[in-house]
Amino acid sequence: MFTGIVEELGSIAARDGARLRIAAGRVLEGVGLGDSTAVNGCCLTVVAFDTAEGWWEADVSDETYARTNIGSLEPGDVVNLERPVRLEDRLGGHLVQGHVDAVGEIVDAVPDLRIRIPRELMRYVVEKGSITVDGISLTVVKPLDDGFTVAVIPHTSAVTTLGVKGPGALVNIEVDVMAKYTERLLEGQLAALAASAGATIALPIQES
Repeated sequence: MFTGIVEELGSIAARDGARLRIAAGRVLEGVGLGDSTAVNGCCLTVVAFDTAEGWWEADVSDETYARTNIGSLEPGDVVNLERPVRLEDRLGGHLVQGHVDAVGEIVDAVPDLRIRIPRELMRYVVEKGSITVDGISLTVVKPLDDGFTVAVIPHTSAVTTLGVKGPGALVNIEVDVMAKYTERLLEGQLAALAASAGATIALPIQES
């Protein structure tokens, strides 16, 4: 579990098939084999590392390459890095699983960031709600028909990849997991009510 507060900017050092090597510094402090680290909001497992040389490696599945922007990364590309949250840490952003829901596209760059996402995710996007973009916890300013806008402050631009990404760039999107749990609970309750009443109850929340 993560918080969406990026700890540092790393870079892709090498890519060899399923193996990805990432140059980093801060996230290597106390690192161990099997630890998790979020790369652009995608949770990856540390399978090798060298703290002296400043790198760690992860094996990336074909599914992850296909469903995230990890597949488009090349050596030299900058990435957002975050270690998992600990129970004693401050929750500076919001609860982030590191499970990417879809890839979005930047329409307008920072500071008035606009991102286009698949319409089926729009039911989880609400004004002033939380959303994760490339591992960054952000607050939605305005939901749109096919995406949303975010006001990005200069500090966030400076310490994350949003400061260097322009229109057309692909970003990983993770919607708020609490919204998905709420939807699932309501589905079960309304289905039970419908069954007991012998009728079908439509869920407006499912419309996209």
